[in-house]
Amino acid sequence: MRFDVDTYREIADSLVRNKSRSLLTGFGVFWGIFMLLFLIGGGKGLKQLITANFEGFATNTAIVVPLNTSKPWKGMKEGRSWQMTYTDIDRFRIMIPELETVTPVISKWGQEAVNGTNTIDANVKGVYADYCKIEEPSLKYGRYINEADVAQERKVCVIGKRIYTSLFPAGGDPCGTMIKVGPVYYQVIGVDYSAGNISINGSADEAVVVPLPVMQKIYHFGNNIGLLCTTGRSGVKMSQMEDRMRQVMAREHNFDPTDKNAMLVINTEQLFSIMDNLFTGLNFLIWLVGLGTILAGVIGVSNIMMVTVKERTTEIGIRRAIGATPRDILSQIIMESISLTIVAGSFGIVFAVQLLRLLEKIVNSRPDATAPVDFQIAFWTAIAAVALLTVLGVVAGLAPASRAMAIKPVDAMRDE
Repeated sequence: MRFDVDTYREIADSLVRNKSRSLLTGFGVFWGIFMLLFLIGGGKGLKQLITANFEGFATNTAIVVPLNTSKPWKGMKEGRSWQMTYTDIDRFRIMIPELETVTPVISKWGQEAVNGTNTIDANVKGVYADYCKIEEPSLKYGRYINEADVAQERKVCVIGKRIYTSLFPAGGDPCGTMIKVGPVYYQVIGVDYSAGNISINGSADEAVVVPLPVMQKIYHFGNNIGLLCTTGRSGVKMSQMEDRMRQVMAREHNFDPTDKNAMLVINTEQLFSIMDNLFTGLNFLIWLVGLGTILAGVIGVSNIMMVTVKERTTEIGIRRAIGATPRDILSQIIMESISLTIVAGSFGIVFAVQLLRLLEKIVNSRPDATAPVDFQIAFWTAIAAVALLTVLGVVAGLAPASRAMAIKPVDAMRDE
């Protein structure tokens, strides 16, 4: 194809002559590319917003919760309650070697935390040092509970974000400060700013985390534990461990291994799998709607170009009569089609980017926003969109160009 100044001038003149049609068909392409890119950027930001709720939480975790039995077993009636004990920790570690972490959690709700005149209700959680492998803390100040704190039963604590802002409204590093939680004074050793909204036995924002042996003695928990949190080794699927966990617990605590109501297993692997499937389906829907809208616009461009070629039959015939080759006619029609799709599509890209930028500012300006959310499309996505528009412009111009090439000068004069 030969593209010279005269060719581009002719294309511009044609677009101006048919400006009302160009605007109408160009709007279809504009809307299609805008819809596609806006949905891609919006889907990206939505995924970040939702996955932020899982931040810091292990993806291969299974949490065991004792409930009441729903089936009779070995002469015992249904509806019987049972409790996990510290012996179950060693039992899991020995009998299920695929588990990397096995750690208990005990909790006490509605405890008043006090620092001077500042008070707030808190959830006290007793944990071992390895609990950070289950729910990873995001420490703004200090450190987390360690093995020495547990072994020496130190009265130390890590406080959540809401506890910190309520007890220390002036801000600053509170590590080393003594606060009263329930009947006991604890020394603050860390401040956890975890952004995730998914947590075990209450939000991390409102938690006061202490060494488990300390809490066990203060609140007289005895040998019972509330939850048992586990993670699998690399390559281990926790969904495959669930039946073995039930069998181990059922054998020790005398309930039917098939009684799923007797023991709840919260498997985060399944939660993350559901999220992945959800966004896979969402991305498919985005591309389906976006590409469908673009194709509708391109079909409109092709139809309008067909009408334009028909109206310019005489012009094309005269050009053929004075020496224009079929290749010249093909070049002009296809370039007109490409120009229309790219110009309209470029406006759609710019509009989508600006609207996504506005949406990004609104979302990130929320008072509870923790990490910035990115709604913008990638640079190469925009380049791919331009390339797609170019290809579709060529496709849209093929049929009109073929018709224009078939026009004979004699037939054009007779039509006139």
